[in-house]
Amino acid sequence: MNNKLISDRVEALRAWMREEELDAFVVPTGDPHLSEYVPAHWKTREWLTGFTGSAGTAVVTLTEAALWTDSRYWLQAESQLKGTPFVLKKSGDPTTPEMSEWLSERLYEFDTVGVDGWTISDDALGKLEEDLDVYGIELETMLSPWNTIWKDRPAMPKDKIEIQPLEYAGQSAKEKIGMLRAYLSIHQFSLMVIGALDEVAWLLNLRGSDVPCNPVFTAYFMVTPKKAWLYVDKAKLTPEVSAYLKETGVTVRPYSQIIKDLKQLKKQYICLPDNLNSRLLDAPSQCHIKLIESPAKVAKAFKNNTEIEGFRQAMLRDGVAMVKFLRWLKPAVKRGGVTEMGVDRKLTALRAEQPLYRGLSFDTIAAYGDHGAIVHYEATPETDRELKPEGFLLLDSGAQYQDGTTDITRTIALGTPTEEEKHVYTLVLKGHIALSRAKFPEDTCGTQLDLAARYAMWQEGYNYGHGTGHGVGSFLNVHEGPHQIRMNHVPATIDPGMTVTDEPGIYLKGRFGVRTENVLLCVEDKKTEFGEFFAFEPLTLCPIDTTPIDKTMLSKAETDWLNDYHRTVREKLMPLLDNEADRKWLEKATKKI
Repeated sequence: MNNKLISDRVEALRAWMREEELDAFVVPTGDPHLSEYVPAHWKTREWLTGFTGSAGTAVVTLTEAALWTDSRYWLQAESQLKGTPFVLKKSGDPTTPEMSEWLSERLYEFDTVGVDGWTISDDALGKLEEDLDVYGIELETMLSPWNTIWKDRPAMPKDKIEIQPLEYAGQSAKEKIGMLRAYLSIHQFSLMVIGALDEVAWLLNLRGSDVPCNPVFTAYFMVTPKKAWLYVDKAKLTPEVSAYLKETGVTVRPYSQIIKDLKQLKKQYICLPDNLNSRLLDAPSQCHIKLIESPAKVAKAFKNNTEIEGFRQAMLRDGVAMVKFLRWLKPAVKRGGVTEMGVDRKLTALRAEQPLYRGLSFDTIAAYGDHGAIVHYEATPETDRELKPEGFLLLDSGAQYQDGTTDITRTIALGTPTEEEKHVYTLVLKGHIALSRAKFPEDTCGTQLDLAARYAMWQEGYNYGHGTGHGVGSFLNVHEGPHQIRMNHVPATIDPGMTVTDEPGIYLKGRFGVRTENVLLCVEDKKTEFGEFFAFEPLTLCPIDTTPIDKTMLSKAETDWLNDYHRTVREKLMPLLDNEADRKWLEKATKKI
């Protein structure tokens, strides 16, 4: 990114701020649906700062600028912000001031901070307002600079919506809407709004392409005991989808009409999910509003039998693509000319050969050598590095298939690993195995399980800053909740039918990074006098590189788990491989250690 261009954009924002009598402006990462990944139209923070990570908040005063982001992106942000007006603020670092504290040191009492209320949650806005109020600083949420200063701002997406067939969804949209109506009836609410894009897509068994890698479309959904509305640009609807919505009992309204309809509501007892943006939450001011966790988010996390079978089938096809890729990799590296971006292209091409392939589930992370220490590294033409027959390649990738979504990380030794590389690799593997082997009682949350993945590395003073596991959608977003496995407390329990990743890692700045990841399915295990116990079943089918393992560090139980996992991989993938070289490679890659 041209640093002068970023400076010019900041100055354009400051000129707008002066006109609107604002002393600072906050730019979250988000769209009006508070999405993790957003359409190009809403990539305002990226446009302003040049930082491309999926999480971060920029703040601009009339004289200074800063960006807060978490540890996944510290190295990336440090590089991308270099030479721009923005100073990196490391969220989670105890030496990093809170945004409100930083603002209080630069502003005066009665100064005003602006933020676009469409792009911030009510919780985040309330905290910011409360924190700034201590210093007598006011907050303005009704102004947005982007249509004024972003001259070539991309238009709102117009891509067509498609139907996700029942053979893959497993439950009809009418049944899912009925679930919401049952919720309304039980709690005596008269209306509910669903705003998260993946929830709208899941509810209606529809998919779109408004966000790269996430098969969602820009829309809101509103339901009452008798009626339902989809707020969407009608240009996105094919005749087939229009007829489907009508048959499902859903009326189409213009996308922008949602706030007007909410404002017109009279005294009613309504429920709104806490993941709606603050502008929409404020709109029905004449109603009694109960903030809830979205029932759609919770229901979506429990995969039905059809979705589970879809995951299994998608993992088989993805496993075939991965085996073909891994057999190709090391010989190709020895021949020379293979780069990080080339790795991405090769693996994507192999996945695209598989039936029901619908694209990537996120941008591939192909990180060689010290790039592996950048947790969410993404190669660019400027950073693209040629692979050599030495060191580690950290490869985090995934695909969207019509019947399931995949997410897998493998760290591959391209040559003879050093003792340090073997030691770190094995610590990560021990954590991965410990979580995969975990058995736990009902009502266990991910925070309680997180220790399993970190225990071995903690004993030697290693750690990682990102979460250990996230839910995975069914031909939907690769990141979904409400459950997570991470250090900070997430109260959602992990229950049978939920998918979750298992991805511990260790990252040594300037040297290398290691991560190993499978998608797991929570299943019932046993019932004892102490209650129900659950376990995990690995869904991902792909060999784990045994070359860098220090076998002396593994217990018999850990070795047995790896051998059993590899036997399963071999038995399930071997019949699908029609190339003898692929079969021989798989046999060797999954042999007992």
